[in-house]
Amino acid sequence: MHLLLALTSVTVLVGGCFSSAASIKGGGNFTWETVQLTTREIGNFTALRFGNPYFASDVDDDGPECRAFPGSSDWPEESEWKQLNVSLGGGAPALLRPVPPGAACYPTDSTHYNPATCRFLVRQAGLTHFWIDDPLSVLTQWPQGGTCMATLNVAGNCTRGGYPEYVVNATTVKHIQAAVNFARNKNVRVIIKNTGHDFGGRSTGFGSLSIWVHNLKSFEFLPEYEQGDYSGMAVRVGAGMEAWELFNHMADHNITVIAPGGSTVGAVGGWMAAGGHGPLSSKFGLGSDQALSINVVTADGRFVTADTENNEDLFYALRGGGPSTYGVMTSVIMKAYPPINLTTVPLSLSVNTPPMPTFNFTLPTNGTIPGTNTSWTNFTLPPISPGTRTPGMLSDAETFWKGVRVAYKFTPKVLAVGGYTYSYIYPLGNNSFTFTSTASVPGMPASEVSKLMQPMFDDLHKVGINMTNPKLPENAGGAYAGRRMNGGGDQPVNTRYRSRLWPRTNWENDGLFNRSMAAIRTAIEKGGYTFHAIGYGPSEEVAGYPVTDVGSGLNPAWRNAVLHASLMEVQPTGITAAEAKERDARVLKYTDVFRQLTPGAGAYMNEGDPAEPNWQQAFFGEDNYDTLLGIKQDRDPWGLFWAQTTVGSEAWEVRTLDGYPCSQNGRLCKVKGWEWDRKRSTLE
Repeated sequence: MHLLLALTSVTVLVGGCFSSAASIKGGGNFTWETVQLTTREIGNFTALRFGNPYFASDVDDDGPECRAFPGSSDWPEESEWKQLNVSLGGGAPALLRPVPPGAACYPTDSTHYNPATCRFLVRQAGLTHFWIDDPLSVLTQWPQGGTCMATLNVAGNCTRGGYPEYVVNATTVKHIQAAVNFARNKNVRVIIKNTGHDFGGRSTGFGSLSIWVHNLKSFEFLPEYEQGDYSGMAVRVGAGMEAWELFNHMADHNITVIAPGGSTVGAVGGWMAAGGHGPLSSKFGLGSDQALSINVVTADGRFVTADTENNEDLFYALRGGGPSTYGVMTSVIMKAYPPINLTTVPLSLSVNTPPMPTFNFTLPTNGTIPGTNTSWTNFTLPPISPGTRTPGMLSDAETFWKGVRVAYKFTPKVLAVGGYTYSYIYPLGNNSFTFTSTASVPGMPASEVSKLMQPMFDDLHKVGINMTNPKLPENAGGAYAGRRMNGGGDQPVNTRYRSRLWPRTNWENDGLFNRSMAAIRTAIEKGGYTFHAIGYGPSEEVAGYPVTDVGSGLNPAWRNAVLHASLMEVQPTGITAAEAKERDARVLKYTDVFRQLTPGAGAYMNEGDPAEPNWQQAFFGEDNYDTLLGIKQDRDPWGLFWAQTTVGSEAWEVRTLDGYPCSQNGRLCKVKGWEWDRKRSTLE
């Protein structure tokens, strides 16, 4: 068994995470950003010395073949880790060596086994912020290796697997600089983590040092901000901010800021760096389109500001050019807008599903969820009459799929007025399916939204689905940014996404559109996959400045997208490497058809497949990739920041013991025979 104890008595920071550090005035840095590493503090501790990209050797030059790992001859001595801990200083523990929470479930670990804690992790922790606030945990477990699962049915021992070896709890820029310098100088793999929302394995890694930015939660409203050609409202947001926290700040200041749809997803960082979609993407653009200025620690350990006038190459790359690649974001200044309402029209269809039976549902007890202030009391839902069918409950599969086609065909009409659509198609077995969809339009009176949607309901009627366009009251619009939230909870799952950005071309040709819908139907009916689609149109015109003036590293395929479409499944835990490869090969039969129907389009990296073929083109765009690679090579010739399918990552590979595809449970090493073709940024 391989469990490591903390260097300090505090290893995990849990509980309420809504906090705000002291903010600055006039758009300057946050107070904790002024706390930076100095040469005097480095002294004779050479492991913390800053780097110089101009004198660095390229990745494929002579040097260690692999990153250091516990037990290797080049792994830092315990005394060096202790000296790093001292150098970090500060009041709260900064260098952590936490134990995986799942250790509480393993009787073989006499030190950490706790049945009561294990039951909490399995049954209640997902209702709280526990997993989001844990320095090690990631919400998609298979890339870590699933080596220490929180389960009541344990097998074997809890091992560290792909979890990082140490975690720097960053509360100042100095902490990040020290971590970056130490990792670079000591040949240690480094990863960056906030909440652990990560479907591709970027927030975990065997033998790594994790930079945990979760507690950088400062916020400042800037009612008058000027940057380049921009003049208007803005906000400065710390890298640890979650969407629910950002929404609360919006409510406090009566403003709108573009944020993730998931309440516990980080509001900047990886979400923004890969594009970042949300309910207002067709109105104001993607998350990456909002950034006006970005503070970042680069691979040489320097703290710099990137905007239209300073470090323009970084400003380009950090806005859509991929996460965990060019540096560690500490804060971002983003555009802010006046408050806006969203009016939503739902649609639900099902086929071969039985009518809802009569039932009563009662929560068994009164109580409070551990770790939260949320409580419940006994309540009973009113009984639902048996045999009830709604117009959306169909008995004919062909009619069901015609209805789905009508809804998706109407998507561009919603996007044209700045709206977005959000839908799922679930296979339920025995040729039964459900389709749920919402169309949401910002800033439009409810009566106008009803008029907008009426043609869709007319077309549904024409294919035999007699559904009525709901008559929305004039106060139907819900405030996008005026509601307060408590964050909710999340728990580890193994959802696997394979996504594609479907372009406008597929809607402009009826034959191509019909083939596209047929491919989706086949993947659901024969493949058994859940289909998830979000409709939006984040064009450059919608994005506005600075995209219209200086561009961005975003995949150009986004600008012509109508639908971000995904096939979803849950990757079973405990399967072998061979079984995982078989699952990858099986889904390729369906996603390859999607690619053939969308030549030259791409995919959203944050909800994409880490095994995506030709990922350079899919996630970044073929022409854009060379520019981004030039920036990567200029800024990080050491290849310090690495995550799979990020720019420049093809120079490295994770060597697992069992060959499990895309797992991070293995040593990070250079690809044999790889030649780093030195590029220069083509950015002017």
